[in-house]
Amino acid sequence: MDNTEFTVQKRRGIVVWVYSLKQLKTLKRYGLIHYVSRKMKYVVIYVNEEALEESEEKLQALHFVRQVERSYRPDVEMNFADRIGTKAAYQVKEEEELDVVEANTKIRLAETV
Repeated sequence: MDNTEFTVQKRRGIVVWVYSLKQLKTLKRYGLIHYVSRKMKYVVIYVNEEALEESEEKLQALHFVRQVERSYRPDVEMNFADRIGTKAAYQVKEEEELDVVEANTKIRLAETV
């Protein structure tokens, strides 16, 4: 048996705004097509992180591409568990004071009000 290891490659989404969706097959060679919006004429493509800059330049050079946008989701910190209900959630600077009050709201039914 072959003991090959599976390694997860870092990927990033690219939103490609196009003039026409006729050339959709051409976009397949640049990465994995995740979503196609026929109404708004854009395509979401996943590309390996190493080939991101090169793919963006090649996509922008195509005649049917209007605009290329990079997904910023990998750059955003997604761990919100430590920040919920604290002052860190509001990113308060030292000059500005913001009072955070944790409220214990009681839910009442409309019939009893």
